[in-house]
Amino acid sequence: MAHSFADRHSTHDNSWMINRASLAELFAFTDADDGSTYRYLLVLRFILLNSVGLFLLLLVWQQGWIDGMFDGESTELLALIIGVFAFGLVACGQKIVVLSRELNLLSKGHRHVGADHQSRVQSYFGDIQGLDGQSRANIAQALRLKLANRIGTIRHIANSLVILGLIGTVIGFMIALSGVNPDVVSDISAVGPMVSTLISGMSVALYTTLVGAVLNVWLMINYRLLEGGTVNLFTKLVEAGERYARV
Repeated sequence: MAHSFADRHSTHDNSWMINRASLAELFAFTDADDGSTYRYLLVLRFILLNSVGLFLLLLVWQQGWIDGMFDGESTELLALIIGVFAFGLVACGQKIVVLSRELNLLSKGHRHVGADHQSRVQSYFGDIQGLDGQSRANIAQALRLKLANRIGTIRHIANSLVILGLIGTVIGFMIALSGVNPDVVSDISAVGPMVSTLISGMSVALYTTLVGAVLNVWLMINYRLLEGGTVNLFTKLVEAGERYARV
């Protein structure tokens, strides 16, 4: 009886060693195919993209085009929009770093399947081990949804910048119209304050709309970079998984 148990245990170990060897061959093929093409390439693109954005912002500031933005009643709302943008940009950068590490792990060939479930690469190969084609397809679909959900927050933050800009537009028009009094339009002394209030309200509307739209475009460009890397990871991971399953 002990001998039979030992035989089964030895057979299980041999099977696991074969699977490990097959996975090693798969990753060796992947590594030879891709090399270090994706080694923090997304991070470098992210840094370059935002460096260009900051450089253009510095040029605009030197021209004096944004000096008056924070002098009026739009200061608080502009600070909120910029704060939301900064939060989204930092979150996007963190996700790009994680994504780059996963692409590196896939291209280099990590042999310890399932050792670190924080990695999509490792957990995916651990999940599909020994499954049929339909089961692997279901797991791949679940992986796609998880990856899409992981980056969806950045898109929502970018969309919120436009909404905040539109809210600023409405507030600006309310400020502008609040100073208009039709009963004293004929009074020369009352026209000056009304015009001043009108200009102040319009500046709030225009500045918040402009800043919200520009920062939305900026963050969406970063999101597209993150989305492209995520699609690349998903495609290569599923392809590698199918090769592993056929070994």
